[in-house]
Amino acid sequence: MKPFKAIIACGGTGGHLFPGLAVAETLHARGHEILLFVSEKEIDATALQAHPEFRSEKLPSVGMPSMVLSPAFVGFLRRFWESYRHCRSVYRKNRPSVVLGMGGFTSTAPILAARLAGLPCFIHESNAVPGRANKLAAKFATRVLLGFEDCRPFFSGSSCVVTGTPVRKNLGRPLPREEALKHFNLDPSRTTLLVTGGSQGASGINQLLFKSAPLLQAGNLQIIHLTGKNDDRLAAANYQRDQIPHYVAPFHHRMEEAYSAADLVVSRAGASSLSELAMFGMPSILIPYPYATDDHQRANAEIFVRSGAAELINEREIQPEVFASVVSKLLSDSQRRAMMSSAARGLSPESAAANVADVMERAVAEGMK
Repeated sequence: MKPFKAIIACGGTGGHLFPGLAVAETLHARGHEILLFVSEKEIDATALQAHPEFRSEKLPSVGMPSMVLSPAFVGFLRRFWESYRHCRSVYRKNRPSVVLGMGGFTSTAPILAARLAGLPCFIHESNAVPGRANKLAAKFATRVLLGFEDCRPFFSGSSCVVTGTPVRKNLGRPLPREEALKHFNLDPSRTTLLVTGGSQGASGINQLLFKSAPLLQAGNLQIIHLTGKNDDRLAAANYQRDQIPHYVAPFHHRMEEAYSAADLVVSRAGASSLSELAMFGMPSILIPYPYATDDHQRANAEIFVRSGAAELINEREIQPEVFASVVSKLLSDSQRRAMMSSAARGLSPESAAANVADVMERAVAEGMK
């Protein structure tokens, strides 16, 4: 179809940013021009360094305080108004044909401005339970795009389409297991546990591993542990003390290597992390972040548990002995892991970014508002 200009609001967290970038890459490959609305956070600036092909604008949005009658709420309204006015200015200057918001309050002002400008506008909700920003933005959006079917009842007054959650293209493709393990200098004859807390790390998961490591040392186990920026030295010292072969780092920027090397993954249950687990068909032990808004990570994890793709562990209740037992049983049962892997692959369509792009193209072609 004829190329058009699209705006994607996707800043604030990796869970909003990376799926938005995946859609941007897909639309760009189809010949469309992309402008990104991002937040003022460092994660956005860092990620955009790898995408010089996209123009971007920073919005001064902040999260809505839980208490309306508070000084913080006045600050929220002021910055929201600044974001809204900036969006209106950008729309007048760039004349986009369609606007997509990936969630969070970086998306809300662009969607409201798009609706009042008469533009087709969409929000994407990756989680099983929507956040407050998307609940608000849905009132103005042309259509709501969903990562999970389970989320549809929360948008009963809106037109919804299940697209899946887009996965960033720079994630790469699966590698042969032995080749992947070479990148970590690990032994292909051992079973490999990958522990990751997502882009920000997860101190609760790290502490659980520190306490459980002595109970895991008797097995034929090696560990890849991506700790986040604070706990890497302590993790390495613990595994060294317990004589567990390991690779420890704050981050690993080629996650396809980590997934391809692993036999089992311990992870948080953010929507983007789960989409990556599904893409690589990873059996997993999910430990939802216990303070997530509306406990949405638990709702995400339960979808994977019901399908047979994962085990769920409550961080607040789990004991190291129980955790070590769950890990050992799964690593010793290759048939169970193979069934979990198959179930995981069925949970997120590989074409999610294309599905979102298709919806946007149809809206422009049909003149939808």
